[in-house]
Amino acid sequence: MTIESQTYFRHYWSQGLGYEEFLRRYAKPDQRSRWDAARNATALTEPQSALLAGFSREMHVLVLAGAWCGDCVNQCPIFETFAAATTKIQVRYLDRDEVPELAEQLEICGGRRVPTVVFLDEEGNHCGRYGDKTLSQFRKLAAELSGAACSTGLPIPADSLRPAIIQDWLDEFERIQLMLRLSARLRQKHGD
Repeated sequence: MTIESQTYFRHYWSQGLGYEEFLRRYAKPDQRSRWDAARNATALTEPQSALLAGFSREMHVLVLAGAWCGDCVNQCPIFETFAAATTKIQVRYLDRDEVPELAEQLEICGGRRVPTVVFLDEEGNHCGRYGDKTLSQFRKLAAELSGAACSTGLPIPADSLRPAIIQDWLDEFERIQLMLRLSARLRQKHGD
């Protein structure tokens, strides 16, 4: 398969796992406790919840992740919080090491970084991708210039950084939602 194929990502999305199933299959108990802590630390503001509730187009979101990855621990629960706020977002997870062909296609800066998110429309057409770390995370790391980028012991980001990461991701989800909402093809299909 090639990345240009319209069915390429649709195929992988259909093989993806829900959040809980992904964690049951891949997370060790200590990893699971970190994922649970990050999920509990993820909260939306009222305007963020209202924005998500107003989404009108179905979005399929494919996440290439690793239960062992600190960046995934800190970011994937955000996607689940978004999905819980609207019926229009459906998220599926794949373990990076279980799908090497996809991991190769989704390399970022020459590496198999996770999480990597692929956004698809309701029919499985590729709309965009985003991943590794958000802009706020990169700004913080660049300012500090210290340590490994992704160790299994990464703590949940400080209270001041976590809301910025949530907003970074929400901005990307909103960008894709607006792309879908304004798509001439989808507007004709839905009569709006």
